[in-house]
Amino acid sequence: MIPPPKNVKQDARAPSTTELPLDQNLGRITNSVGIPVVNEINPLTVGPHGPILLQDAYLIDKLSHFDRERIPERVVHAKGGGAHGYFEVTKDVSHLTCADFLSAVGKRTPMFARFSTVAKEMGSADTVRNPRGFALKFYTQEGNFDMVGNNTPVFFERNPSAFKDLIAVQKRDPRTHLPSANMFWDYFTLRPVSFHQLLIQFSNRGTPDGFRHMHGYSSHTYKLINHNGLVHYVKWHFRTNQGVKNLSAKHAGELAGTEPDYAIQDLFNAIERKEYPSWTLYFQVLTEKEALNYKYDVLDVTKVISQKDFPLQEVGRFVLDRNPENYFAEVEQAAFAPSHLVPGIAPSADRMLQGRLFSYTDTHLHRLGPNHAQLPINSPITPINTTIRDGPLIMGANGGRNPPYYPNSYGGPHPDPNVREYENDYNVEGIVGRYEYELCERDFEQPRALFKLLAASEQQDLISNLAEDVAMTHEYIQRRVVGVLERIDATFAKRVQEALAKS
Repeated sequence: MIPPPKNVKQDARAPSTTELPLDQNLGRITNSVGIPVVNEINPLTVGPHGPILLQDAYLIDKLSHFDRERIPERVVHAKGGGAHGYFEVTKDVSHLTCADFLSAVGKRTPMFARFSTVAKEMGSADTVRNPRGFALKFYTQEGNFDMVGNNTPVFFERNPSAFKDLIAVQKRDPRTHLPSANMFWDYFTLRPVSFHQLLIQFSNRGTPDGFRHMHGYSSHTYKLINHNGLVHYVKWHFRTNQGVKNLSAKHAGELAGTEPDYAIQDLFNAIERKEYPSWTLYFQVLTEKEALNYKYDVLDVTKVISQKDFPLQEVGRFVLDRNPENYFAEVEQAAFAPSHLVPGIAPSADRMLQGRLFSYTDTHLHRLGPNHAQLPINSPITPINTTIRDGPLIMGANGGRNPPYYPNSYGGPHPDPNVREYENDYNVEGIVGRYEYELCERDFEQPRALFKLLAASEQQDLISNLAEDVAMTHEYIQRRVVGVLERIDATFAKRVQEALAKS
């Protein structure tokens, strides 16, 4: 992990500027391999007005690195902020899972959190209408556990092949290179199952007031396995202890122009003021039988599990109490993957989750390289003892002289049969095929309930936000939007249609 800061003072009143001691001496400057530099400014030339010599190794070193400063931007979750902290267990859940970091009340685990917008780019504003990424890395005694969630309990789609498409329509038009409401609503009206997520996104929850005032969710259903191999299905809820606050569309738009880095700055400032944000973790727990017989498919990420049916059970809380010392090294290079699961926690057969188990790690291999897990921010606190070797940017001894293969005769690392690996005895059977989730009335029940749950003022905000965006589309797409909304609630659809007519 990145070590805590040493002898660095920062001004909490203006934390965007790092205040360093004026009398410190950091020593002589060197090139990238430690050779002292005699002159930082003037290149090696033939006379005062002659050409620069190629043998000016420091100039070449400096410019060639400058040319390679940027790594590929994340396709998803490009812009965000993060902080270090700790997770502490507050309630006994050892009957649910054998995960070591959840094994005892009072147990603390160091962690790192990264919050982000989902579909926008690095240069976008923090207050755009978009879901927010909610990614947590727990540095446990059994290796790193990543919970890669969002600030919404559901998602747009339930099939992983649609993941690329739903992100593409939130990017830029291939011809104009501008955001396109036509692309956005053309796609989503042809995929009506997405409207549960869209109602959340176009409500005031779609523009949270920074990162500190939003909840986080696993969205997917995961499995927990205890010491006896008993399985429970679980959804993870991280509820902000700062209280939920959202921005109106008007205020969010104003901040996009005046403070585009509003959320990143708000998180950083709060921690510098020692107003450490925290979230309480709760589980929704179902037995295998309850999951199988529930009225909604618990493996469908477009659906929630009612808290009336399965109340939240407190587990612990995490606190963020230390800002990064270097944004690039700690936030930009942080790599989270749903496949990073410690013993006692397992993926369910949720199709979207299954796709993300591959996609996130594959992204990091592209952005950061095959040894990205060795970067300090991604490195576990437990020893890495593997036969995986070589590749670009190895850090450390690369396994030294030990054999890079298994089995071997020289005491090399060996499997531990006592580790609880997901479920090694659960049964799967069926005929291989491409099974379709058929759109049905049940897909509109939860969006309908959500709309009716909103206060009158919140309903009006949702209608106004929808109408303002949909008004930028072709008329035939507007009719399709209204048609989908009619399946949710006829009055709702009529009010949106009336708002469109006035726009």
